[in-house]
This record gives sequence, C-alpha cells and structure tokens, in this order.
Amino acid sequence: MSPSKNTATETQRHGDAGLVRRFLCVSVPLWLCCVGLAQAVDLHRGWQIAVTDFEGETTLTGDRVTVPKPAQPRVPASRVAASRGDDGLLTLQFTNTWIAQLRWQGGPPLDLRGHVPQGTVEFDLDVVDLARGGMKFKLGCGTDCERKVPFLFAGRALAGQGRRHVSLALKCFWREGDDFSAVPVPFTLEGTGNGEIRIGTPTFQRAGTPNTACPDYRTQSVTPEPLQESWAVDWWLPRHEAKLAEIRAHREAGRRVDLVFLGDSITQGWEKEGQAAWARHFARNNAVALGFGGDRTENLLWRLQHGELDGMAPRAIVMLIGTNNTGERLEDPALTVAGIRANLDEIRRRQPQAKVLLLALLPRDEKPDGLLRRHNAKINALLPALADGRQVVFLDIGAALTRPDGTLSRDILPDWLHLSPAGYDLWARSLDPLLTQWLKP
Repeated sequence: MSPSKNTATETQRHGDAGLVRRFLCVSVPLWLCCVGLAQAVDLHRGWQIAVTDFEGETTLTGDRVTVPKPAQPRVPASRVAASRGDDGLLTLQFTNTWIAQLRWQGGPPLDLRGHVPQGTVEFDLDVVDLARGGMKFKLGCGTDCERKVPFLFAGRALAGQGRRHVSLALKCFWREGDDFSAVPVPFTLEGTGNGEIRIGTPTFQRAGTPNTACPDYRTQSVTPEPLQESWAVDWWLPRHEAKLAEIRAHREAGRRVDLVFLGDSITQGWEKEGQAAWARHFARNNAVALGFGGDRTENLLWRLQHGELDGMAPRAIVMLIGTNNTGERLEDPALTVAGIRANLDEIRRRQPQAKVLLLALLPRDEKPDGLLRRHNAKINALLPALADGRQVVFLDIGAALTRPDGTLSRDILPDWLHLSPAGYDLWARSLDPLLTQWLKP
C-alpha cells in the first residue's frame, strides 16, 4: 500500500456512523450512553505511562527510563527507552525489538461509548526515524479487548517531517460487539524493529474530524494486498519474485508440478524444519511450497492474483491460511472464513482441474481453553461449508498434533504455533492417504 492510499479520506473507508451509534446504545439507558458527550477526555492526569518490550516493563515516572533486561535476554541487542521532552512530547526509542510500547494505563476505566460514533482520538506525532522499523496505534475496547490500526507506510512517510497532528476516527478501532464501557488501557503506541517516535498525550474528542485513514475491518480479509509489516517489507516481494522464478524453472525444464502448498509461515516451514519430511513425501511430485511468514488471507489472495498459481497445472493444492488473521487482529471468524473463501474462489478460477485440500487451522496455545485456540476452533467449525467433498475436501489434522487431553507438546509445536521436524512428519503422514490417491499415476 502506498502512502497516498493511507491518507485517503476516512469517510470513503467506513459505513454510516449511525449504525455504530445504534449498536453502542442498545440495551443501555440513554443517559448512560451519553456520558461524557459534552467534553473531551484526555490522559494527562491519573494515568501511568508503561514502557514495555516483549521481555520486560517499567513505568515512566521521571524524565527518562530504559526497560530492564532479564538475566538471560532472548535478544541481548534489543533496547527500549522512553523520555519526556520540554515540548510536551514523549519519545519512544527502540532497537532490535519485536514489540516496544508506550501504554497509558492505571487510571479509572473510561466509558467511551458516547465518543465512538462520531469521535476521534487525537495527538501530535513526530516520527524521527522509522527506516528500519514499524508502528501501530492500539485502543482498548474493554477488558481483555484491544484493537489496532497499522501505521507502517504512513509513519515512514512522516519521518523527518517534524511535529504533525494526527486525528483518527474512533470507529477505526470499533468492531461489532465491542463494549467500550470500561476501557482500562485506552491507548498504546507500538513500535517494532528500530525507530524513534515522539508522541503527545492522546485526547478523545466526542466529535472530531479525522485526517488519517484506516482499513475497513469488514473487508480487510478479502482486500488483496502485500504483507505490511516492518519485518517483512524487505523480503516479502523478493520472495514472491523468487517463487515465480521457481515455478518458471520447473516449466522450462519440462517438469510437471503436481502438488502445491499455499499458506503462511507454517507452510514456509517446509523449507526448514519440514525439509526432511518434504523430501520423503512430496519432492517426487515436483511440489512447490508457497508459504510466506506472517501472511493473512488478504496477503495470500494478492499473491494468487499476481501469478503464483500461473504457469503450471497441479493436480492437488493444499491450503492452510487464516491463523494470522486470528493472531494479528482476533478477527471475527466469519470475516476470516470470507477471506479463505475468496482464496478458494481464486484457486478455482486459475486451476479448475486441481483438487483442493482445505485444511483446518492447526491448534495453537498450549491448552484447549487458550483464547487463540478457541478462536481458531470457531473458524474451523465454519470451514466444512466451503467444501463439496469432491473438488474441495476439508481435513482437520488437529488430533494428530495434540495430546489426548488436548494440550500441545513442545516436541511437536515448540512455540505453541509452529511445527518441529517431528510435527512436519506428522502433518505429512496425515496427508499421505488422500494425496496418494489424488496423485497416483
């Protein structure tokens, strides 16, 4: 996405605010829904400013603080610091970190229901350096509820431009079913990689004028786009070109590609942890693994529409996609399924002769009651409706990867998400009966 797309008018990206207002005010007294309508809410007093990375947390109580490192840090070179400026801005500096945050918390939970329909969150922003980093804004939507707006390309476009005023519609952070009646963590600035960002204290306006666009959550999963993460922009498109070249090399050598895998980092893992299992089970089919770490349904859709299924005629295609829709934005299961359906439709248009094996999302989280496990289970419950049992077949291999009590083993899923070599062997053996039938001479 180009910076110009990020600065499109917000009103072009969202539906009628009246819909949001009607939802937010349902089942609550009218006077309660209108609490705080007469004035802005700011976070200057009564709120702590937490400074965090993925290994530690501290509070900015003086002029400057650095997040302490554990005795055995996972990334020794990472560093996150925050400071106060004389101009009223807070500075977040981060180096080699997966997540760095300035987070407003510890105050009385805010009731923002009356602000969401027409309101904005506003703050001054000075992006000093983001050439090798990324950023997002997060807004709490209740207890254990958080919504985010990506700001990678827009943030990089502002680098070196000095202090700018940012106004985001609160609807950017709203999803149907969100409460917003008691928000304990109202705002977070999140960075990743390397960068320096200065930000003013956020203010919530009851009625504001947005000057910054945001994605429409209702269509995000079906709107094709390259992966927009700071840690991916340097390799994602080159990998796409490399995969097109791999397919072209098979064609020019006269090798028929009979089997294709589509997916995210779990599919990409066939090239590393799963390499031995791949060689034993699939290499004889001149199989191609089109897996890209971090991909969500919209990213795979972009790749399919830009040639990754062209120039070959596979007999079987295995697709596993959607768990990053859960992990990145805890998306409504129906929206994720819509994205999966869009990819199935694209496959059928481009490779009508191929049989498609639609896989259930693999189990994640150590225990069955984990939030992400339960969320993926809701997606999996909807997926069989996308299969006809003939040209598109649904298969759930989750039981082969879990213990009898539903828990996960680090021997199979070391980080409760990605597979070990033993996990890839289990995956391959789970597919063997069906793929052998589909690919027999």
